[in-house]
Amino acid sequence: MFQAPRGTADHLPEEQKYWRYIESKALDVAARFGFGRIDTPTFEDSNLFVRSVGEGTDIVEKEMYTFEDRGGDSVTLRPEGTAPVCRAYLEHGMHNLPQPVRMYYFCPVFRYERPQAGRFRQHHQFGVEVLGDADPSVDAEVIDVAWDLMTSMGLTDINLLINSIGDAECRPAYVSKLRDYYSGHSANLCQDCKGRLERNPLRLLDCKVETCHALGNDAPKSAEHLCEACQEHWEKLLTYLDSMGLPYQIDHRLVRGLDYYTRTVFEVQPEDGGGQSTICGGGRYDGLISQLGDRDIPGIGFATGLERLTLNLKRSEVPVPDEPSPKYLIINAGANARVAALELSVRLRRAGVGAILGSGSRGLRGQMRQANALSIPYVLILGEDEIAKGEVMVRDMESSQEEARSLDEFIEEVARAAS
Repeated sequence: MFQAPRGTADHLPEEQKYWRYIESKALDVAARFGFGRIDTPTFEDSNLFVRSVGEGTDIVEKEMYTFEDRGGDSVTLRPEGTAPVCRAYLEHGMHNLPQPVRMYYFCPVFRYERPQAGRFRQHHQFGVEVLGDADPSVDAEVIDVAWDLMTSMGLTDINLLINSIGDAECRPAYVSKLRDYYSGHSANLCQDCKGRLERNPLRLLDCKVETCHALGNDAPKSAEHLCEACQEHWEKLLTYLDSMGLPYQIDHRLVRGLDYYTRTVFEVQPEDGGGQSTICGGGRYDGLISQLGDRDIPGIGFATGLERLTLNLKRSEVPVPDEPSPKYLIINAGANARVAALELSVRLRRAGVGAILGSGSRGLRGQMRQANALSIPYVLILGEDEIAKGEVMVRDMESSQEEARSLDEFIEEVARAAS
C-alpha cells in the first residue's frame, strides 16, 4: 500500500477548518494593511536561491530539492518565498510603481530536512514582503502585521523577539569577533557548528544543541557592534515599536538562518517552545535585490507556516469555527422518489442552500442514520404521497418533529433566508 512520502502530510477534510480560519485572518490583515497578492512558480532557476539564500546556509547545502529538467536546466523547488517575490519585482518592473510595493502570498515550500512538529519537507507558508522603502517605520509596520495576525487568531502565550544584526558595513567586524570567541571554545562545538565557524559564524548563535546554546550566552552581541547608520536605524525602530505599544523583547541570539538578512530581524515564538517552535519570522534584506539584478532596492518581510500555526491553535485550544456544511439531507422513499429528490437537490443548491442527496442504496432508516452521522440538522423526506401532493416532509433531527410543507413555498422560503 502506498503512503505519503516522509515529511509530507495529507490535509484531511476535518483539518481544513484550521487552514480556512488562518487564511481568512491573513486575508483580513493583508487587506487592512494594503497588501496585494502575488503568486510565483513552484520551481525557479537554482541560481536564484544560491545567490540569495547563500551558499554557506543549511538550505542551499543540505535542504534544497534541486534537479535537472529535460532541457538540461538546473531548477529548484521553492525553499522559501522571499527570493521569488524579489525576482518578480525586478522582472516585471515594479520599481516603476509607487513605492513601497506591498505583497503577500500563500505557497508550498520544499526543504529536505528532519521532519519535526509543525514543519515538514513540504509545508505551506503565508508571507508578506514590502519592497522599496528602507525607513525603520516600515520595519515597525511589518512587525505589527505579524503581531496583528498572531493575536487576531487568538494566540496569546507568545513572545515577540527582535534584534539588529547590522549590515555589510559593520557586520564583518562583528562576525570576526564572533569567530574569535567561538574559536576559543571549538572543542565544545557540535559537528555542524564546527563547519559554521568558518562558513557562517552567525548561525552559531542559533544552534539548539545544548553545549553550543550555552556558549551563546556570553557571545558578543550584534546590537553592540553596529555602525552609526545601523545604530540610528535600530534606535528609531525601538522608538516606533514603543509608540505602537508592541510587546517586543530584544533577543541578542536572534539571527535568522538566511544570508540575505540585514539590520532588523524578528520572530514570534510560543512562550514554552523556544526557537525550534518559531511560529513566524522575518526581517530586513536591503542587499538582496542588488544581488539578483542591477538595482539597490530595500526590502523587509516575514513568513509563517500554516502547519505550525495549526499546531499552536490546537495547543492553545483556540475555538475555530467549523466549515460550513449542508443544512439538509434529502431522503427518497419509493421507486419514483429518486428523480424527485435529485430535482429538489438541484433547486436548493441553485437557490444557494446546501443539500446532500441521501444514498440511493439505503432504505429510509439507513438514510436517517446517514443524516445523523453527518450531523445534518434537517431531513427532507420525499415519498410517493409527498410527490403526489407537491409537498416535502421536513424533519428536525434534534427535536424529531416533522412538518409537511408545500414544496414550492419551502424552496422560496429557504432561498430568501440564504440570500
